[in-house]
Amino acid sequence: MTEPGTGMGLRGRSGILSLVEACLGEPPTAERPVTLLLGPRGSGASEAHSALMERFGPEHPFAFVNFGGTQSLLPRYALGLLARQLERRLPRFGRSQFPLLSLGLLASDQQVRMRSLPEGRRAVQRQLDEFQEESEARHGDYLAAFFEVGMGAVGVPEGASTVALAVFQDALRRGRRRVPQRLSGLFGTRLTGGAQWYGRHPMIRSSDPMEALVELNLWRHEGDGSTQDRLDRVLFSAFLEDLRNNASRSFMPRSYLLLLDNAHTEYGRRFLDLLLRARHDDSVVCGRPNDPLTVVASSNRWLPRWGPATGDSWPWRLRGPDRASLADWHDNRPTRDSEDTWWYPLRLRDLNLDEVRIRIELELGGASGLAPFTRLTPFVHRLTGGLPRAVHQVLEVLRQSNAHQEWGPDQDRWLRGLPDRSLRVGEENSTLVHSALGHLLREYDASQRATLAACAAARDFSVGARLLSPGDAVFGEMRARWLLADTPMTEPVLHPWLRRLLLWQLAKSAQDWDQAHGLLAEHYRMQGLPVQQMYHRLALGQTEEVARHLTDRFLVVPASQWITEFNTITAAPNCFPAEYGPLDLLASLVPRRPAQTVDTASVIHSLVTARWVWSDPLADPAMRLNDMIADGFAQLSRLRRNDIVALFNEAERHRHWRDPLTIGGEG
Repeated sequence: MTEPGTGMGLRGRSGILSLVEACLGEPPTAERPVTLLLGPRGSGASEAHSALMERFGPEHPFAFVNFGGTQSLLPRYALGLLARQLERRLPRFGRSQFPLLSLGLLASDQQVRMRSLPEGRRAVQRQLDEFQEESEARHGDYLAAFFEVGMGAVGVPEGASTVALAVFQDALRRGRRRVPQRLSGLFGTRLTGGAQWYGRHPMIRSSDPMEALVELNLWRHEGDGSTQDRLDRVLFSAFLEDLRNNASRSFMPRSYLLLLDNAHTEYGRRFLDLLLRARHDDSVVCGRPNDPLTVVASSNRWLPRWGPATGDSWPWRLRGPDRASLADWHDNRPTRDSEDTWWYPLRLRDLNLDEVRIRIELELGGASGLAPFTRLTPFVHRLTGGLPRAVHQVLEVLRQSNAHQEWGPDQDRWLRGLPDRSLRVGEENSTLVHSALGHLLREYDASQRATLAACAAARDFSVGARLLSPGDAVFGEMRARWLLADTPMTEPVLHPWLRRLLLWQLAKSAQDWDQAHGLLAEHYRMQGLPVQQMYHRLALGQTEEVARHLTDRFLVVPASQWITEFNTITAAPNCFPAEYGPLDLLASLVPRRPAQTVDTASVIHSLVTARWVWSDPLADPAMRLNDMIADGFAQLSRLRRNDIVALFNEAERHRHWRDPLTIGGEG
């Protein structure tokens, strides 16, 4: 039996699912983290929300809000919207209710006109009665009104499966159903008890219950920013207290699941700040029982509250999602003195080769006409670096196009121009490169993207940003957006998918290409770094100079070091013509000395050109040049009198090539 939500090969799914399952199964007063899924746009956080909704939604109360939707959502409206979804009746549990939150929202909603405090107390009670009766008449109950103001933030996560869509629509339908709860029920014991709770709250000055409600109203309508903040904090505290009260009753859930997508936005950050502060104030400062809330949020930005995006001043170190667990959170969390103790930051990783294969088989394998494309798994993985949305976009181009399905030169030539192929998204038709960059670099205009494309010429992005962009904002922004590759490499590099797209755009202007790589080559020459210099010389097409350099180094350094330098240099980007296959491209790079006898210099020149073409998956999609590269290393092993094992092994590696499983691999 297939586990729900596993269809699309979401990386780290098992760890995230098991973590949430453990949190939902804990006693109501147990400590639970605020799990934050971090990664660039398209890294699969929305899929994670979909998988969690599909897995736990049928049997557990859950609520979903997308803070990156078409509608900005103030914290109070987000609370009302979430609470209304959590009121959904489930077969296993009684109905959850939120009387404290409802009272606080109601008391602060519309301005109370009063000339004295006693008159204000009467006005609040009268208005509560009138406003809630009006809401009941229109919506069924008070919280249901928040669907009207917040529907722009409600909707299934992007890329949600059919099952997840059905679960969410059922939850939404049940959540909006009219509740047989008269407003008069709010008054009497509910009004009295709720007002007394507000009167006892440490952030409210007045201890008189009704005066406390008047104070809430004044904060909302006559207060400044600090009092507005205080009101929000009290409302969040009321929300958590309602959850505690619900979970303490018989036949009620142990925990409630909140799914918060795009929490990096202004209102998403505000919501998370208020939630963490309320939890910390209640549980640590005031010593109340822990709330029964399981929170999974997602963000494709570094949150400003954590300090600089270097992470140096933040006590957390990012965790991988594959082995996420409550035990791991408890073992690595900061002390309870800090609000940071509640975070559990998980850095989403890219799909590995096997996960890309599973995704391609599921998306394309079911259609007989598309099944041949499943053989393109290594190409898709090399091209996209395994970024989930990038994989999906490439597959969509193949699905929508008249691509050559037969494995051969015609398919190679078709794939060479893949970034400029048409991609239809909804009613919009664009190219793959334009659509993908528009998603990854939302809010970047054409000029900013052009600057970023120039910076992408450098393998070490920090160097490119320093030399080719005004100021230092570009590097910081890419890091804050998680668009630097998550690899063990020492130098910061752009995510391979983003870099390939930007270099494709840069190559459209020969002048811009030559200027960027020329400046970088000169910079590294001045720094005395010949390997990096030759990398950019090769990007400029100077194969003769590069081959001479590598020939001079061949007998000077150990073979293993030479191979490392060779591989680094020949991974240089290129601006080859967009209509040729690998053999055509190789033929256009004129052999150095075709008429002379084979010697070390000629073999190295041929090896440089072959490996340069091979390094670009768009230039050699099927890696047809592997055998040629293997032959070149075998020839070098015969031309060198000693220290030949590393050369022979490199020949075998290319002859029996297996793609690296992560983005830190070749090219």
